[in-house]
Amino acid sequence: MVDESQNIKNPAAQQTRAVKSIPAGAAIAMSGTPVENRLLEYWSVMDLVNRGYLGPAKRFEEQFGKPIQVDGDEQAAERFRRVTAPFILRRLKSDKGIISDLPDKISQDQYCEFTADQAAVYETVVREAMQVIEGTSDTFERQGLVLQMILALKQVCNHPAQYLKQASAGDRRLRQGPAPARAARRRPPPAREGAGVHPVPRDGRHPAPAGSASTSAAEPAFLHGGVARKRRDAMVSRFQEHPYERVLLLSLKAGGTGLNLTAASQVIHYDLWWNPAVENQATDRAYRIGQTRTVQVHRLLTRDTFEERINDMIQAKRGLAEMTVGTGEQWIGQLERPGAARAVHAGGGLR
Repeated sequence: MVDESQNIKNPAAQQTRAVKSIPAGAAIAMSGTPVENRLLEYWSVMDLVNRGYLGPAKRFEEQFGKPIQVDGDEQAAERFRRVTAPFILRRLKSDKGIISDLPDKISQDQYCEFTADQAAVYETVVREAMQVIEGTSDTFERQGLVLQMILALKQVCNHPAQYLKQASAGDRRLRQGPAPARAARRRPPPAREGAGVHPVPRDGRHPAPAGSASTSAAEPAFLHGGVARKRRDAMVSRFQEHPYERVLLLSLKAGGTGLNLTAASQVIHYDLWWNPAVENQATDRAYRIGQTRTVQVHRLLTRDTFEERINDMIQAKRGLAEMTVGTGEQWIGQLERPGAARAVHAGGGLR
């Protein structure tokens, strides 16, 4: 059995080849995100559990990948779902027949405006970066420069201080952002209303003042990949149990798996990454079994910047997953005989 099987999504990777070389009479692949970026990732996982079932990778791309991913062909997507459904067991948290007492999850985009100084820094970064890019003929080098520019612009959108490598990146977005986040930073709650904030950087220039071992709502703890396991557990335990711990800051990767943060009913994505699967994994630290309140998800975007384009790309990737992965297991009752021994489990994060 391969858990978190999205890690073998690249069929050419050494890790994928090593996993597929293990002899086994039966195989199960488990993943809450079987499609993250492109449909070939699904083929790679299915190639482990039912080798050859979806044909060679090149033919798969011609029959399903391009028509669905590029052209949005609903007929091809329906054929794909019919072909793959017998090998998938998928349970969604949104299915009340699976978890009747899990509350709703509501996600909304919230837009922030540039300050005059911030807009000036943004324009300067774009102008200077484009001059360098346009003077470069090597394709590989140009791609690296474009990525470097995008990362710089993301930092400017967060706060110019982050791009300028200053001591504190402040909390402009949170001041403009959702009211629960602003209230959580001002005073202890009359009733518990925790918030988990997911920034991407882990260099100390995070969106709100943060000490590594906070005891007050004004200085929330910051959990990132460099925090030792013992300290990480203490941070999570304090946030879960202490009524005055209103806010917990998490880097997206460190806060993406292995955490139970049901004390938070507000999730704030401060710096959106370009992979909706990673974003969903981070959100579901709060939206999981044991949560008793509606979870409000706030996705912070800066208006009239490239962040809107990235958000369009995120939604397109999310749409690809919804087009191709079945939403339930009703087909089980229609089977006339036992199916294959191998299966792909595309979980909804039930843990």
